[in-house]
Amino acid sequence: DRLTPEAFAGLGGGRIAYVRPLNGAEARGMFPTLPPIADGIELWALLGADGTPLMVADSREAVVLNARENDLDAMSLH
Repeated sequence: DRLTPEAFAGLGGGRIAYVRPLNGAEARGMFPTLPPIADGIELWALLGADGTPLMVADSREAVVLNARENDLDAMSLH
């Protein structure tokens, strides 16, 4: 069976977020208020378990640190 988005978001008591790489075009789609960035730039996103975009940065370490500062367990998306 598949989990609904609501059930998936509830896993870990709302404390799980995931980290994934994305390019500039993907980042603009998830974070429409970003300043202009090149399509090919590699960025990292922190997303809630339900896929809600939480933050974007130019390094994986920055999003993992932000997750820790906000009491979230950051998981890598494979």
